[in-house]
Amino acid sequence: MTWSEVKYQPELSKTYLGSPSILRLPDGALLASHDYFGLPNCPKNHENEESLTSIYRSEDEGDTWSNITHIMNCYWSSLFAHRGSVYIFGVSQQYGSIVIRRSDDGGFTWTHPADSSSGLLFPGGAFRQAPNYHCAPMPVLEHDGRLYKAFEDADPPRHGPSFHSCVVSAPVDANLLEAANWTISNKIPFDPAWIPAEWDAPERPCWLEGNVVVSPSGELWNILRLNAKPMVNRAAIVNVLDGGRRIAFEPGGGFIDFPGGGSKFTIRYDDATGKYLALVNNVTNRAWHSQRNILSLSISEDLINWRIVRRLMADRSGLTPEDSARLTGFQYVDWQFDGDDIMYLVRTAYRGAIRYHDSNRIIFRKLRDFRALL
Repeated sequence: MTWSEVKYQPELSKTYLGSPSILRLPDGALLASHDYFGLPNCPKNHENEESLTSIYRSEDEGDTWSNITHIMNCYWSSLFAHRGSVYIFGVSQQYGSIVIRRSDDGGFTWTHPADSSSGLLFPGGAFRQAPNYHCAPMPVLEHDGRLYKAFEDADPPRHGPSFHSCVVSAPVDANLLEAANWTISNKIPFDPAWIPAEWDAPERPCWLEGNVVVSPSGELWNILRLNAKPMVNRAAIVNVLDGGRRIAFEPGGGFIDFPGGGSKFTIRYDDATGKYLALVNNVTNRAWHSQRNILSLSISEDLINWRIVRRLMADRSGLTPEDSARLTGFQYVDWQFDGDDIMYLVRTAYRGAIRYHDSNRIIFRKLRDFRALL
């Protein structure tokens, strides 16, 4: 495999690299971000929470990268461009407030969300007190005059039915740093009773890391990762209604077969082909419920039926299949269309990582002429 390495973190630091996000800037440079995790050793803020993000630029199409700044109290965040500025949108810390920052100089400097007029959109509670907002570097969708992004509110903040799905939205022409311009929907917890009877009984099922997309019929759907071990390759669809003011879930038709649905995925729509694309960790062995050592390109015409069209990354280290599933991860991928190519940034556990989850590298790759595969 060929790639460029944005960041390598020595394993002895017991600090790991997460939440990659990637963007091409109007000036042609590439902008990348990631955060750090791994208590008790990673960088933490005044509430003893993981909260640090690093920003990188590349001026040579991703061959080399320069770390241009760090942002405290910025976590699980997405980069996106809007009306001449760059934004980074996520939470203030692990299970924190919903915050947004703007950069007008290509990522070198950023606004600070000090209050409701400067990017502090929906305050979280004090340490681990509700609300405890959660998200991932998921797309910010522009549709019908509004911007949308999925979040979750976790009460208590641990994986399980306590994760409440929600969506925030704002008018496209609004000042995005003004909290008053944003709307948050109702919040829906996952009910284990919704699990179909024919599924294997899951352990603490939950949904998280939603992806707001426009369906073929023009509806807004939030497609969420479904953590329902031992079930694999499933996802859930929540309807986004009334311009983001309301969401609803219909258990009878709300679950789909989705390769890689148990890990974070990103879905985008390709106008040129009329197809939806996703980069996924499809599970090839149900015994490895959290398998992330394979990264694949999946496509769909309707957001319901998906098929794998190309394996993009797989372990070439020589480990046994069992050890590879345990130690290797090509995960939490953020990606963008880039002309005829797809560029993607990967949270990677490889060659020295202590386990698949605890990533020691952030790597950048391109898939050339991707439409030839469709």
